[in-house]
Amino acid sequence: MKPSLAKGTRDFSAKEVSRRRYIINVLQKNFELFGFQPLETPSFENLSTLTGKYGEEGDRLIFKILNSGDYAAKTKDEDWNAKNSQKLISQISEKALRYDLTVPFARYVAMNHGVLNFPYKRYQIQPVWRADRPQKGRFREFYQCDADVVGSESLWQEVELVQLYLKSFAELKIPVTLHLNNRKILSGLAEYAGISKHLIEFTVALDKLDKIGKEGVVKELLEKNISQKSIDKLDFLFEQSDESMENLLQLKEKLAGDDLGLKGVDELEFVFTKCLDLGISADNLKFDITLARGLDYYTGAIFEVKADEVQMGSIGGGGRYDNLTEVFGGKNIPGIGISFGLDRIYLVMEELGLFPENTENSVQYLFANYGVNEATEAMKIIVNLREKGVSAELYPESAKLKKQFTYAEKKAIPNLVFFGEQEINEGTITVKNLENGEQKTISIPKFLKDQA
Repeated sequence: MKPSLAKGTRDFSAKEVSRRRYIINVLQKNFELFGFQPLETPSFENLSTLTGKYGEEGDRLIFKILNSGDYAAKTKDEDWNAKNSQKLISQISEKALRYDLTVPFARYVAMNHGVLNFPYKRYQIQPVWRADRPQKGRFREFYQCDADVVGSESLWQEVELVQLYLKSFAELKIPVTLHLNNRKILSGLAEYAGISKHLIEFTVALDKLDKIGKEGVVKELLEKNISQKSIDKLDFLFEQSDESMENLLQLKEKLAGDDLGLKGVDELEFVFTKCLDLGISADNLKFDITLARGLDYYTGAIFEVKADEVQMGSIGGGGRYDNLTEVFGGKNIPGIGISFGLDRIYLVMEELGLFPENTENSVQYLFANYGVNEATEAMKIIVNLREKGVSAELYPESAKLKKQFTYAEKKAIPNLVFFGEQEINEGTITVKNLENGEQKTISIPKFLKDQA
């Protein structure tokens, strides 16, 4: 049987792993610089923990795990024969792979509320799984890099997360625009258009604007039984100015009399003005009134980051979720968080040629193998090098030098070391630089001293 990969998953070569670690190291450094502490949660959760937190579409994309043993024997015959998948799921699956890191984090906070110091700031870098249709930049297994704060309603948290986003992407040298909106504004717009009972359908459709365009959004709204009259009232959403503050002022007029919607405008205005006061360029921030992010748990500010020079979906996103912990029976704890899309960030950096050349920690010295006695003496030097933090290895077989040369070149090892009988007797070592062809013989003490 020919081996194959599961659709939507990937293997990573040494080069790719090194580059991914480069991105993660930049993010981890900045997370800790901003006061976030690390957390890890299990790769799978109880299905009940995840279900109902991501909206109807999100629930369909959760990877369910079949119960162990003869799961089919425990199902009801009528449901099995009717192939009623909705009823069968609860009978054959109790666990699921995590869909994101936010809901497991909320579950953790609810379970550990009594021992956490609030506001609690955590970061988490782990894989998540979604039964989505694979395409460029969208995988079924991918890493999220999250930073969340719970226990504070202060809008300074929003300002800090904007700073964290822009500082991290600046260090990765990715030109980005951070799109911002507020779910309270979207609730106000739904009230303004008389479609409050269709808020979820409205936001889910609006969030797809960049993928399906205005016509696609209108079509989806009509299919959700939202009237053409209501859609016409929202037509101004598709004709926004490039000036974010101007759009916010226009929105104040539209939402006059709607306390919730106006509160959202005020919150967003605070975030924008404070970011500008702190020296953040207006070119990096955009009030995007059509930004909805199709997750049900957001209650306030919502973020989405897009790369300026590459056609790619969002490479980061998040928002405020002030009532997520309630669903776990815990005290209502306000929270806000953002996520960096590692896989998409990688694709953007690769396309723009932004990776440094030295992301890989390659082997510095390959010792040629001349036989058991010579190899034994060579290994003594290799042990010494490794204690100094220098990467070195011995070619495993006593093969022809040409083969050992080829191995070093293919592995991009810059130095080939000759340590044969003559060198051993003389207490010297011969090093050939494979990049420039230079070869030199020096004493072993001097060689080791030079590695310090």
